Amino acid sequence: MTPAAINAVSDYLLKLQDRICLALEQLDQQNTFREDQWRREEGGGGRSRVMEEGAVFEKAGINFSHVHGAQLPGSATAQRPELAGRSFQALGVSLVVHPRNPYVPTSHANVRFFIADKPGAEPVWWFGGGFDLTPYYGYEEDAVHWHRSAREACEPFGEGVYTRFKAWCDDYFFLRHREEPRGIGGLFFDDYNAPGFDRSFALMRSVGDHFIGAYTPIVERRMHQGYGDREREFQLYRRGRYVEFNLVYDRGTLFGLQTGGRTESILMSLPPQVSWRYDWHPLPGTPEAELYERFLKPRDWI
Repeated sequence: MTPAAINAVSDYLLKLQDRICLALEQLDQQNTFREDQWRREEGGGGRSRVMEEGAVFEKAGINFSHVHGAQLPGSATAQRPELAGRSFQALGVSLVVHPRNPYVPTSHANVRFFIADKPGAEPVWWFGGGFDLTPYYGYEEDAVHWHRSAREACEPFGEGVYTRFKAWCDDYFFLRHREEPRGIGGLFFDDYNAPGFDRSFALMRSVGDHFIGAYTPIVERRMHQGYGDREREFQLYRRGRYVEFNLVYDRGTLFGLQTGGRTESILMSLPPQVSWRYDWHPLPGTPEAELYERFLKPRDWI
């Protein structure tokens, strides 16, 4: 893998972070992103941007990182044990947006590139990423728009790509200890390199480029809806599921912690406020029950 190829990926990711930050600031109008640049002792670093206490976004974090090290951690080799002992580079942009209004969904996106090297052997590289949506109150038109955007991101790369990445997302963002999905899904892919570097990079860019158009129209539709204590309490309760997934299952969180990454940047994905209730269930016929019955079930939204 040439330095020019790695630089091209890094340049794209930095510009993607800029574009998404600008789009969210234009929606919020009240607050802007604070930036921290950090270095990692073993190698590399990143650029973290966080917005807190905005008018629309209670917390939004968008990280760029480019780190390298002498050995891949267990979170990266669990699926690929043949890579154990290789040095690595990892580049990515990861974001989580926690809106203030319970009618606006939480959203996550990530695009990344890995290279694993070993003296005397060909480098192993791959792309990964995706985006997914976690509503607290479900709307059919929002779910359809989200998945149409996901399909559009995949369409130039062959028939069946969206279907495969959607199913992968449904399977990945699933809380097995709760037996329920985190949200309505979207796209997830990993270990992607079969079409060659140029085509694989193009797919990653397409996924990253489609996030703003997938998410911001939903925010604009819901951000002014009135809500009260009931909706806020349900939002905080459902945020608990988000915390559980990120701390128990999320590969990116585990990779960052296992490689000695910057803890503040890794855990910026967690919401500012959250609650847990013992053995709580929504009352039948309520909008809260509808989330479980209609939206927290994998389905073909298109």
